[in-house]
Amino acid sequence: MSNSNLFLKSGFVRAPLQNGVGRYVCQLQRIVLKFCKSHGGSRGMRDFIEQDLVDFARDNPSVVVYLKPRRHRSPVVVAEYLNGDRVWMSMQNKTHSEITKWIENMRTQQGDLSALRLRKYQYTDHPSIQGPWTPFTFKNPELNVATLPDPKFGANDRLPMSATEQLRMMFEKQSIGSKEDTEEKKAE
Repeated sequence: MSNSNLFLKSGFVRAPLQNGVGRYVCQLQRIVLKFCKSHGGSRGMRDFIEQDLVDFARDNPSVVVYLKPRRHRSPVVVAEYLNGDRVWMSMQNKTHSEITKWIENMRTQQGDLSALRLRKYQYTDHPSIQGPWTPFTFKNPELNVATLPDPKFGANDRLPMSATEQLRMMFEKQSIGSKEDTEEKKAE
C-alpha cells in the first residue's frame, strides 16, 4: 500500500458556498493559454484561439482570459479557481476539439479535486443524531440469535397476498378437503 496519499490535502466533497442552491457562480477565476506561434504542437491551441476564444470570453464574462505566446515551447493551459487551486495541463499535440472539451471541463469544475484525499464520500452540514440508516436499522432483534434459514424470518409479510397466491391457496384447500372426503367415504 502506498503512503503517497498521506501528503495530499484531505477534505470532503462539497459545493463551495452551497453553489447552485441559490444561483450558480462559476468557480473558474482566470485561465492562461500559453502557446508558441510557430511550434507544430501548438496547432490545436492556435486553432482554438482563432475560432473559439472570443465566443468563450463573451459567454463567460466572469473568467479572465490571458494569452501568453512563448517561443519554442509546448502549449499549456493554467486554470486558477476562486478557492486558490491552480490546475496546469499540457495541450501538446491536442486537436482543436480536444482543447475545447478540456477548457469546458476546467470551466465547470471547482478546483483541483484530483489532489484531494477524501475523508468520507458523503458530507452534510447537519448530521443525523441517530446515525446513518442501514438495511438492519428496523429489523426484529430476534434475528440476531436465530438460526437461519428460518421460515418465520424468511416470510414476506410486508406485501399483501397476490391474486395468484390466493387462487393457489383456495385450490390447495379444495384438494385437501376432497382428499378428506374420499378418505371418510373409504372408512365407512
